[in-house]
This record gives sequence, structure tokens and C-alpha cells, in this order.
Amino acid sequence: MPAAVVTGAGRGLGRAICFELTRRGYGVLVTDVEDALAADTADALEGDALPAPLDVRERAACEEAAKLCASEFGSLDLWVNNAGVLVTGDAWDQGDAVRRTMMDVNAIGTMNGTLAALEPMIAAERGHIINIISLAGLIAAPGEVAYSASKHAAYAFTLGTLFDLRRRGIQGVNLSAVCPDGIWTPMLKRRLSDPSAAGSFSGKLLTAEEVAAEIGKLTEKPRPLLTIPRWRGAVLRLFDAMPAAGIRLAPLLMRDAERRQRRYRKLIESGRWP
Repeated sequence: MPAAVVTGAGRGLGRAICFELTRRGYGVLVTDVEDALAADTADALEGDALPAPLDVRERAACEEAAKLCASEFGSLDLWVNNAGVLVTGDAWDQGDAVRRTMMDVNAIGTMNGTLAALEPMIAAERGHIINIISLAGLIAAPGEVAYSASKHAAYAFTLGTLFDLRRRGIQGVNLSAVCPDGIWTPMLKRRLSDPSAAGSFSGKLLTAEEVAAEIGKLTEKPRPLLTIPRWRGAVLRLFDAMPAAGIRLAPLLMRDAERRQRRYRKLIESGRWP
């Protein structure tokens, strides 16, 4: 039986990923900074699952999680770095503590989990690390700038580490960066009326189950980058390639994003979505 560690698994996308993995026959170490949430997810799973507290900001704690997975399930085949924090608003209005929290969880936490998983995977000459980034990790996201910066760091670390593995001749260990559009999880539910979060509603609002299903497919056929939906990644990266044009168009695009956000709010509040 293959075994996986999932971080930030107490709710939202992390929880949905756990259900997808157990459906595929994985034993899952369900981790979250909140013990009770991890336990609740593990109890709800029909397959083999074990809850464990984990603060991804602590490198040693991530290493212990990797050891626990191997000891309980016999191996560590998959690690999903899903834990994340989003705080919206203008960059100049956010304090040092807010910026540091996002960098520590979204970037350093991803690095800690990746490095904890790499040691046993390199030794076993096989394994897969999936890092949940965001489309905000591919472009500069207005209203979510510090979040976007932390996700850019996580994206660069993911692909750069994969480059280094191949440079060293290590072929059996894979890393994937998953960049989904906005996902209807507790992270976004609180921001349904927040204009700074409008960018997250500007495309196709996804459900956690939709994204988890795509991640399940990714475990079968690893690839360095997966954008969900795929067309959105290609379109948004055009703005990254032409920043001057993107800046000129930003007011128009954000007004359209706010319109879409209002539309989703009406659909959700009327019970017509999801």
C-alpha cells in the first residue's frame, strides 16, 4: 500500500485530497496545525488514515512526520504540501507579522515539507512531492501581493529542486507544482465580499473535490506543472510576459473580477452554486 503525507488536511482542499488518496488506495498521514481538525478528517476517511499535528513552519516537525509515515505505513511515497495562509489587502497596509506569516507558511513551510520528504525518497530512489501553489504563484496578483510573493517563492523552489534532482542524475523522485484557480474553501468563503480578493473569483471558481480529482490523476502521471484549468495558466502568463500591458489593463481587469465576484456571491447566497 502506498503512503502519503498531506499537510493542511483538516479542511478544504487538504481534506478533499485525503479522500481522493484513500480512494486510490493510499494510507494517509493526515496533518494539520489544529489537532482536532486532523483527527476529524482521519475519522471521516474510509481507508487507512492516521492524524498527526504538524506546524509546517518547523523543519524538525516535518522530518518527524516523514518518519512517522514510514514507520506506520511502511513507506513514504507521496507528500502533498497543501498548508497555506491568505491575507488580502494593499501591500503597504500589511504589517511585518502578516507578511512573515504568509512567507513562513506558504514558502518556508513548502520548503520544509519538500526537504523532509526528499531525504527518504532519494534514499528509496522513488517518490513524488506535490506542492499546492496557486495561479497567484505564476503572476503578480493585485490585492494579494504578499500572498502572491510567497507562492512565487514556493513555485521557484519546487521547479528549481526538480532541476537539481535531474542535474544530479536522480530520476525516480518527482516534484509537481499545482496552480489552481480560486477554490471554494474556507480560505475564500470569508472573502466573498472582499474586493481585494476579487482576483480569486476572476476565472472559474473551483470546488475542492474538482482540484483533488486532478491531483489524483497527477499521482499517476507526474508532471512539473499543472494549472487548473489549464487554459487559465496559459492566459495569465501572457500578462506576466508583458507586465507593462498588464499594469495598464489592471484597473479594467479588476473591475471585471469584482463583477464576477458579485455574481458568484449572488449564486452562492441563493443556493444555486456550487
